[in-house]
Amino acid sequence: MIEIRIHGRGGQGNVVAAYLLATAAIDEGHHAQAFPTFGAERRGAPVAAFVRLAPKPILRRCEVREPHFVIVQDPTLLKNAGVKAGLRPGGRILVNSTRSAGELTERLGVETLSLPAAQLAREHLGRPVPNTALLAAFLALTTVLPVESLLKALQERFRGEVLARNEALVRAAAGTVPQGAWKEVIDAAGA
Repeated sequence: MIEIRIHGRGGQGNVVAAYLLATAAIDEGHHAQAFPTFGAERRGAPVAAFVRLAPKPILRRCEVREPHFVIVQDPTLLKNAGVKAGLRPGGRILVNSTRSAGELTERLGVETLSLPAAQLAREHLGRPVPNTALLAAFLALTTVLPVESLLKALQERFRGEVLARNEALVRAAAGTVPQGAWKEVIDAAGA
């Protein structure tokens, strides 16, 4: 089983990201769970969403406490120690940031990759919503699912111009990261 925790702020699409990833996995024949947790329900408040992917039914029903991967949609949340809490040895962090991966890796003490997801989203969507760009990069880095499965999940949720713009964003974001660079984490987890 692969466990992923997504950190962001209300309005950035954390919950949508979790559901899209789970939908993509289910469409590929995997088992998946996706659910959020948040305090005050307001735009800008910290939000965490959790995703589990597995080849067989998932019986665990708690928050993801020991993720293999953490996706951070708002880089200001990196100041919060809880963001990398419980990250498994060898785990990785993907951050929406213009800072260099080397700088973030040194600062966090964990292999981290940065992606200017909000900038990419602004270019393709007209709004700085980083969720689909980060998911595309995550899938390209891990190869846990094909990027095409995310495109299919988007087609189930969106229509028209919104869908077309998100599809363009997914393709652009997936092309900016080294394909399969984090596959060894997936292989080590036996997924």
